[in-house]
Amino acid sequence: MSSAKNFYREIAPLSEGDSFLVFDRVKDSFDFPVHYHPEFEINFILNGKGVKRVVGDNIEEIDSVELVLIGPNLYHGWELSKCTSKKIHEITIQFHNDLFHESLLSRRIMNPIRDMFNRSIHGILFSKKVAEELTPRLVRLSKLDGMDYFLEITSLLYDLANSRNQRLLSTYTVDYDTFDDYDKMKLVYEYVQKHFAEKITLEDVAGVASMSIISFNRFIKKRTGKTFVNYINDIRIGYAARWLVEKDMSVSEVAFKSGFNNIANFNRSFKAIKNCTPSQYREDFSGLKRIL
Repeated sequence: MSSAKNFYREIAPLSEGDSFLVFDRVKDSFDFPVHYHPEFEINFILNGKGVKRVVGDNIEEIDSVELVLIGPNLYHGWELSKCTSKKIHEITIQFHNDLFHESLLSRRIMNPIRDMFNRSIHGILFSKKVAEELTPRLVRLSKLDGMDYFLEITSLLYDLANSRNQRLLSTYTVDYDTFDDYDKMKLVYEYVQKHFAEKITLEDVAGVASMSIISFNRFIKKRTGKTFVNYINDIRIGYAARWLVEKDMSVSEVAFKSGFNNIANFNRSFKAIKNCTPSQYREDFSGLKRIL
């Protein structure tokens, strides 16, 4: 499989204090490239027969209903391919890879979930029967909030872990040494997440990583496939997209809150990353997007 730099590294707008990112929408196409991210992802698709799924080195056409668990940093994506449905129902749930801490997962009652998480580095396809049985719960899940949501998704993960006829999708596993969830990159990520709305200089972040500017430039490019400026903008635009959908704020307010002090620069950066203007993004987005 090709190296990480050939794929899009998604920056999920989950802060340290967030637990879950939930998408629930009906659409007629898939326009997100093959990508990876350090978060776990549950992806449920209804009315998507003929859609092409890419998970690691596995490429298949999906059935009318499917349910997949993607492990951290595993390449994945869905393409319209032969699907003709105009009402594809997609529910995507992302959560931090350390949300369920090892001290919890090591308890006997949680062993099935821990084992499933370990297998998810290949991507797991659950049976059509299980996907159909869990459809009502998945649809209701996006309507829940707070502790009700946490308890239900934990229960859902437990049922998935114990379900029959699971299938691993990719034959290879991720080399975690090539990804950005280790010490130096973790420090950089946490710093940017905390200060993205402020002015962040290259010198500041290089200092956080205890590196020279030249070394840090090479480091950030190797770890993310992006320049420092593009990496910062990805995170800022991720938050901006979230607020455009969730908040009743003007585009200018969103721009400044997400760290851009120039509306023209914000519009230009947003379009480069999202392929549309902020206003179009707000108008075109249909469905539910929530951070819990």
